[in-house]
Amino acid sequence: MKSLLIGVALLAASRISGVSSLAPPGPVTSSWWTSWHASDFPVSKLSWGKYNRVVYAFAETTPDVNTLDLGDPGDLLAELVSAAHAHAAQVSVSIGGWTGSRFFSTAVATPANRTAFVKTITNLTTTYHLDGIDFDWESPANQGIGCNTISPNDTANFLTFLQELRKDPVGELLTLSAATGIGPFFDADGEPGSDMKGFAEVLDYIEIMDYDVWGSWSDGVGPNAPLNDTCASPADQQGSAVSAVKAWTAAGMPANQIVLAVASYGHSFRVAKSDAIVNGTMAAYPPFNADDPPAGDAWDDAAGVDECGTYNTVGGLQDFWGLMQFGFLTSKGDAAPDIYYRYDNCTQTPYVYNATSEVMVAFDNADSFAAKGKYIKSAGLRGFSMWEAGGDSDDILLDAVRSAAGYL
Repeated sequence: MKSLLIGVALLAASRISGVSSLAPPGPVTSSWWTSWHASDFPVSKLSWGKYNRVVYAFAETTPDVNTLDLGDPGDLLAELVSAAHAHAAQVSVSIGGWTGSRFFSTAVATPANRTAFVKTITNLTTTYHLDGIDFDWESPANQGIGCNTISPNDTANFLTFLQELRKDPVGELLTLSAATGIGPFFDADGEPGSDMKGFAEVLDYIEIMDYDVWGSWSDGVGPNAPLNDTCASPADQQGSAVSAVKAWTAAGMPANQIVLAVASYGHSFRVAKSDAIVNGTMAAYPPFNADDPPAGDAWDDAAGVDECGTYNTVGGLQDFWGLMQFGFLTSKGDAAPDIYYRYDNCTQTPYVYNATSEVMVAFDNADSFAAKGKYIKSAGLRGFSMWEAGGDSDDILLDAVRSAAGYL
């Protein structure tokens, strides 16, 4: 991917004129849009009447604090901004991501680097006439992909950086958000922090990524994106939207500054039929064969060496549309004939199983998205953001969460 050097010599007046805040305060109806899937899901396919914010993924951090790597955006980012503003929607760029957070720690580690990083970001926003920045640092003071730069002072340095960004004449006008894990940022002792009030003062909101809670790293097949797991057995309580909101609000993040990030994909597992089906019905949390992972749909990550030089097997991800293409679901999102189906009323998540291929998928459907929408409304959260827009099919998931949250 090409590295885009963001210039650092723009005049302050031109920087300010490049920022446009179009969306009014209120509920956030948002999604991430991935540039690398543009050939399958172009900007024109976005349901603009149903979003007031779209986030471009990703601008990755680099060893040079003056540089962000946008991949090879061509005209894609400019096209996204133009289309969004024509529909009175905001556009943010997400900085980081799983592979793109490797140099976040370095970028905010010193006063000089923080000042340079502020300039890099504000110049990015004015160059593309962005409305906001979404920070997807995975994750401060806690190793992510495996080769991130890391410091016990990451969270404190991140807050200091955000405070400086807010004091900038461009930064003060931006919508600033952060995609977070299900627990607060780690403190210097490597534990979830107990005081996030400073972040509440400088961020418009956070997006709690309530997905990838269970996956190929787990001991059994569990929910990708559980709404609530406090009703599950203690061994099966790995975290959920409910526990995440509880943790973040206890640390000082107001509920109305929390957006629930929801998933349009699921994880697939190879499960022997004797483990998957017990007394004619699907078993809960069955063991799976980690040595024979099933491939996901066309958007799944292929096996190979990652940015850290570590070999990874196929990802096994199945987008909602992929579940239809693979014959797990009908075009309406229901379980297809000859496919076993289970809906877990505790976590409000569905599972499907093909006894022939011995593949089980934990995912979200319209019912689980509706359950999350109802929770957003009842808990007084700010809204939702979906990873990713192109994973849905005919807006089945999008319409479900919007309707249940009261946004239709």
